[in-house]
Amino acid sequence: MKNIIIVIALAILIVLGGIFLLSDSPSSPTPQGSVPESTRASTGPRDSILAFADHTFVDFEGNDVQLSQFIGTPLVVNSWAVWCPFCREELPDFVKLQKEYGDDVVVIAIDRQESLKKAKGYTDGLNLTGEIRFLLDSSDFFYRNIGGFSMPETLFIDSEGGIVVHKRGFMALEEMREHTRKIVSSN
Repeated sequence: MKNIIIVIALAILIVLGGIFLLSDSPSSPTPQGSVPESTRASTGPRDSILAFADHTFVDFEGNDVQLSQFIGTPLVVNSWAVWCPFCREELPDFVKLQKEYGDDVVVIAIDRQESLKKAKGYTDGLNLTGEIRFLLDSSDFFYRNIGGFSMPETLFIDSEGGIVVHKRGFMALEEMREHTRKIVSSN
């Protein structure tokens, strides 16, 4: 009986020790939608892009781009990926939206962790390359820092960098227009 108690106690200690080690391990997987402390933006409120506006993305031409470059203009920033069927439906509507609003808004589509060849090949195939600003995010920084957990996800940001609408999931063009009117009218 004494041996059984010792074995059970050791098993409990091993399980608890394993849980402790995994929870503190920097290489442990992060549940989708949460951001590890080491990569979470450390300044600025969550209802603003100021917390991550200076993170550097890369456009299809290899240029460094930061969202802070666009503060002063309303932004529509979409997180997308080649594997996302809803993204394929939305991207052409974002192009229509950009054309409708012209210089009054900037539409940016940030690809999640895919290569330039894959992302640009996809947008080339849809005849969208060059129609809106496409950026690459090799570390998935943007998606994690907006607390992403669905695909696609889109932020509608006013000219001061405030997040007015955070839309999770698919949107039809009319909903895009509705949210865009909010950020343009607050300008």
